Amino acid sequence: MMRKRPDVNELKEKALKIRGTILKMLQIAGSGHTGGSLSEVEIILSLYNYELSHNSKKPDWPQRDRFILSKGHGCPTLYAVLADCGYFSEDLLWTLRKMKSKLQGHPQRDISLGLEASTGSLGQGLSIALGLALAAKMDNRDYRTYCLMGDGELQEGQIWEAAMMTSFNKLDNICGIVDSNKIQIDGFLKDVMSIEPLADKWQSFGWEVIKTDGHDFVSLMDAFDKARATKGKPSVILADTIKGKGVSFMENKASWHGVAPKEDEVKKALAELKKQ
Repeated sequence: MMRKRPDVNELKEKALKIRGTILKMLQIAGSGHTGGSLSEVEIILSLYNYELSHNSKKPDWPQRDRFILSKGHGCPTLYAVLADCGYFSEDLLWTLRKMKSKLQGHPQRDISLGLEASTGSLGQGLSIALGLALAAKMDNRDYRTYCLMGDGELQEGQIWEAAMMTSFNKLDNICGIVDSNKIQIDGFLKDVMSIEPLADKWQSFGWEVIKTDGHDFVSLMDAFDKARATKGKPSVILADTIKGKGVSFMENKASWHGVAPKEDEVKKALAELKKQ
């Protein structure tokens, strides 16, 4: 049975709002990761507004789908989307990276806030997702597990050990997503250490590979449908994205990987977003 899809125009409006919120959060914090947070906006919005079974009023609902943000430095986007879904007040967003804040610079597990795992040590998220997916099979539970990885972290060997174990166990209740923005902290992946041919690698490890435009809501929802329909093996969505998406002077710039915008830069960026 087809699930009801949200209005795409409403999602586009949400994406603009979320990008503005991310920029303000990072500016107030004075530190953080801008480029990779902006590249994953449509992916995480599609998850929480279409794909995931979740309930912000019952965050510990046993049958909820699990989402693991392996690229934990991209947590400003996750926090902004969780607030939009009602997991906590938007006021909490402005405490990002502050002492004693519940919203640290990398996710800290707190089910009451919708945070399933402490992540950010890159390469480990898929292993966590594998454990959750395997537990669901062993306990005969229907929830699905999703793991968003950065393409830079695919240079980590632990990713491929988890990928091999996942396919060996035929875990069709897991969906990996790669935010393929092609840039890591030191520059373009192709110059630092290329991970291509990426699709062939995942296929050789026994995964169903689905390619999509990571900034197109319809394409993303189509990809999630294909992943859900895949039986007998895990699926991975290779989402083609742009680092710093939505802000012209941030797009495709490695220099914006781990730098927070200043007040004047936020004003300039917000003016751009208003015109989109």
